[in-house]
Amino acid sequence: MRIQLHPGLEFSRLVHGYWRLAEWNLSDQQLLTLIHDNLEMGITTVDHADIYGDYSCEGLFGGALKLEPALRDKLEIVTKCGIKLISDKFPERKLKHYDYSVDHIVQSVEQSLRNLATDRIDLLLLHRPSPFFDPQEVVKAFDQLKTQGKVLFFGVSNFTARQFEMLQAYWDGPLVTNQLEISPYCLDSFLNGSLDFLQKEDIKPMAWSPLGGGKIFNPTDTKGARLLEALNKVGHELQCPLSQVIYQWILKHPARILPVIGSGKSNRIKEAVAALALEMTLEQWFEIYEASLGWQLP
Repeated sequence: MRIQLHPGLEFSRLVHGYWRLAEWNLSDQQLLTLIHDNLEMGITTVDHADIYGDYSCEGLFGGALKLEPALRDKLEIVTKCGIKLISDKFPERKLKHYDYSVDHIVQSVEQSLRNLATDRIDLLLLHRPSPFFDPQEVVKAFDQLKTQGKVLFFGVSNFTARQFEMLQAYWDGPLVTNQLEISPYCLDSFLNGSLDFLQKEDIKPMAWSPLGGGKIFNPTDTKGARLLEALNKVGHELQCPLSQVIYQWILKHPARILPVIGSGKSNRIKEAVAALALEMTLEQWFEIYEASLGWQLP
């Protein structure tokens, strides 16, 4: 199953995220095999960021692609820019901060192209909104990168609806997605109007940390414990693992959310893909939602 984000840009219904690639300890050949396995399961879209793995993950992925350059044309590559981390690679930096100047955006993309062993980025996201943000600077960078063919489409990550609208007002091209934290544990996008706005604009969001970052599987608070109980109940009814219940809960929503799978293990990725075949009832969906809220809907 595929989702059209905009004419000329289609993603797989599930996206594979490489935030923790450096921790997977895969050789180039093992990573190439994983990419092939994902393609066989219909996962063609990969999610990166310049900073992942202390600026190492893009290069690791590019190392695998160099073994089979023709594989690039079967993938849609997403990456992000804008965050400057304190790192041994940049000893001059004294403070983590955000930089959306023309120079930094363009330099970040050019480095990502080298790292990823590709001549183009399918989708570039601004990683986080900044309190120091000049949209005119940003769109200058977008124009340059688009004209040069280095980036095909643009979007944002973790932006509010108002921040999204502000940038879109300056950019004459489409902002094609907003990558947000969305999970049964994190309902912020349901409650702050972000999903309402994206549905109004027919923009399909991406969901990072869809499994809740361990807060559901190993709860440390009453909210997590409530959720785990509700998810286990629905999982028993659907006769499927807990992770599939969570993915199906996200996939069922009419906003057509694209979950980003953060695991490097093929069996976990297969579990996520199997969630596409499930059919959760509306009542089951709300049972999980209310467990997260902690109260019944009025």
